[in-house]
Amino acid sequence: MTTFPNSPRLFKGGIVLVDPETALVQRIITLQYNPDTLSRTLQVQGVGGESADRSQALRLKGPPVETIKLDAEIDATDQLEFPDNHADAVQHGIAPQLAALETLIYPASSRLLSNNRLAQAGTLEIAPMEAPLTLFVWSKNRIVPVRLTDFSVTEEAFDSYLNPIRAKVSLGMRVLSVDDLGFSHKGGNIYLSYHQNKENLAALLKTGTFTTLGIGGIP
Repeated sequence: MTTFPNSPRLFKGGIVLVDPETALVQRIITLQYNPDTLSRTLQVQGVGGESADRSQALRLKGPPVETIKLDAEIDATDQLEFPDNHADAVQHGIAPQLAALETLIYPASSRLLSNNRLAQAGTLEIAPMEAPLTLFVWSKNRIVPVRLTDFSVTEEAFDSYLNPIRAKVSLGMRVLSVDDLGFSHKGGNIYLSYHQNKENLAALLKTGTFTTLGIGGIP
């Protein structure tokens, strides 16, 4: 296969798991294909509701609540054309890729067993298990801590052993801000960089004019 020497390098989106205490990277999950679309929703965090005090009308409690949705496609067809170089795909299909994504929302089995032993030993209170810090990476300008809120898998094709070989994974994520994590948390620092980068990008946009708006000024 030949490529054009001047072709731009294609970067992939993905998910990075980080130890929340040590900040060590535990795993990097790269999307096989970048989704064609990515949907984002921002919910304004204003003060009060429709009947709020007028003195609070322009006040914001904090950053908006941002949610992200995307559909990722996973396909082993190309790998199965060259079985000698892709033994895992031949044996398991795309099950490893699906498992890597699915275990993002599973507590570690070792922690489940440990908590069960503590419960059997009579421990009165067991703290909820803390998952790794999950970062959604979509270019260098968008690296955000997230919590997965929705996860669905549609398996579309199988090999002769019923291993899935093509699937679509729908991911719903809620961005975790400094309101969720705090300023001293690693994830809070990453979110703040994301926030500040938005401000820097917004500053690149040239200010419009009243003439463009068809008015002479503000009444």
